[in-house]
Amino acid sequence: MKVVVNGHCLVIFQGATAGDAVLAYSQHSFRRVMSGKLMIYDRFGNKTDPGGALNDGAVIHVKKPKTMNKRFYIILALFVLLITIHGWAQNAGETRYVEIIILHTNDMHAKIDNLPKLAYLADSLRKTHPYVFLVSAGDNFTGNPVVDMIPDKGYPMIDLMNRCGFNVSCLGNHEFDLGQEFLNKRSGQAVFPFICCNLDASGGVYKQPEPYIVLNAGSKITLAILGIIQLDANGLPSSHPSKMTGIRFFNGISKAREFTWLKERYGILIGLTHLGLEDDVRLADSIPQFDMIIGGHSHTLIEKPMMENGVMIVQAGSNLKYVGKATLTVENGKITSKRDEVILLSALNKSNPEMDELVRKYNQNEEFSKVIARARKPLEGVDELGSLMTDALTDQLKVDIAFQNKGGIRVQSLAQGDITIKDIYKLDPFNNQVVIFRMNFDEMKSLICYGYQLEKEIDLQVSGLTYTITDNWNHRCGDVEIQGPGGKPLDPSKDYTVAMNNYMAVTYKFDHRDPGTAASITTSEALIDYLKIKKEVDYQGVKRTSVKP
Repeated sequence: MKVVVNGHCLVIFQGATAGDAVLAYSQHSFRRVMSGKLMIYDRFGNKTDPGGALNDGAVIHVKKPKTMNKRFYIILALFVLLITIHGWAQNAGETRYVEIIILHTNDMHAKIDNLPKLAYLADSLRKTHPYVFLVSAGDNFTGNPVVDMIPDKGYPMIDLMNRCGFNVSCLGNHEFDLGQEFLNKRSGQAVFPFICCNLDASGGVYKQPEPYIVLNAGSKITLAILGIIQLDANGLPSSHPSKMTGIRFFNGISKAREFTWLKERYGILIGLTHLGLEDDVRLADSIPQFDMIIGGHSHTLIEKPMMENGVMIVQAGSNLKYVGKATLTVENGKITSKRDEVILLSALNKSNPEMDELVRKYNQNEEFSKVIARARKPLEGVDELGSLMTDALTDQLKVDIAFQNKGGIRVQSLAQGDITIKDIYKLDPFNNQVVIFRMNFDEMKSLICYGYQLEKEIDLQVSGLTYTITDNWNHRCGDVEIQGPGGKPLDPSKDYTVAMNNYMAVTYKFDHRDPGTAASITTSEALIDYLKIKKEVDYQGVKRTSVKP
């Protein structure tokens, strides 16, 4: 897909994030990789974090931040909280108007540490306001090992969301990372529904979700909330296709038009979407019946709510750093005012003590000491470790070939004996997503040569082939001899499926016709799953790369 970064149009793999685009821009502009504290903005001027998903045609701007007065923002956040908690209580029966508060999160990605503060804030508001709702715009899972990498995947997040009092969640693409059986289990444990209007699960394992939910603010005011999930160019959400077998998906904006009757029947219509901001704007332009769109997927921090075609659009960043607080004033059944603010949760000095203790226990999960395999002999150096890591990719993703850059191998050895999950996170700590390309012989040669000339030595470890580089002079790659399994030469006319991490996909300059497709698995997840199956490994003496003068 195409994205524009600081005025430069780049072709990048489907499913790329804002951070991936920044890395690609750094290489495109021949600068060193942009790092440190960066501010990423979308075309509307809203802040987006590096993990924010991009739509085809997205426009972002990247720059270094100006010096900020942190004390000012902390004082401001505390002032907002003071107004919120000590606000006046309103009796709907004695006044002509009703105030409805909607606390909203999105893209929490299993970050549980601030949930006790969110619970405290929600409980405080419920004591002073009669109508307070708590909603999530999806991607509650994927991003924290204490939630994602345990046998009962996802349960800590559902447990804590239940305790916070969530009323509803939209389905996000990463909800499917659990697989349909686990998603059914998590949905069944939730005291709130997951909603989505643009899927038909009748052919899958996942139980069909409701398209919308109706919430009541007293006896006369009702809010209809419609859920919508994003789709990639392949017609599926950004998760591994194998996780969604049998489920049919439909264009979210087109499907939402079939539910405009909700506005007339219930009076207030809210979109709870996991589309990304650019598509939220398109949704508002297409369907002005929405009073408000609470969005996710693009990880956008909208500090001042956007108004598009009369529709208020809000989003609260990601990773539960912030919570949004939307306030709707309803008079005689009509919304007369709507506003939104974002609250920095780290600025709150109180939290729910019971949830604090529960989060502490979840964070101390002994799962990371769990033995997942055994090394018959020590694995020493990048050849042996890299061969293990790439074998995991070819095995778990069922691709022909996999590459791993030397810089992503973060330990020098794995000792003989037990291998734990903690060992794997030390070896591969970056949480890099896997990207799959279709590549031919010449394209793979260009990738290998780029790595060699970048590092002035062998860079890429590999599975599915072996290679020898001819060094012309001064660490220049003259030629590459590539052999497939069993020493047989690769077919130069054939395309092969090739896996690599997303850092390589966006920063390495190599020939490729296919822009690549992001798989819904990280390299460390693939390695853990591989070792659980293998039980024992022995890579002593394995060497798949060489150089000759």
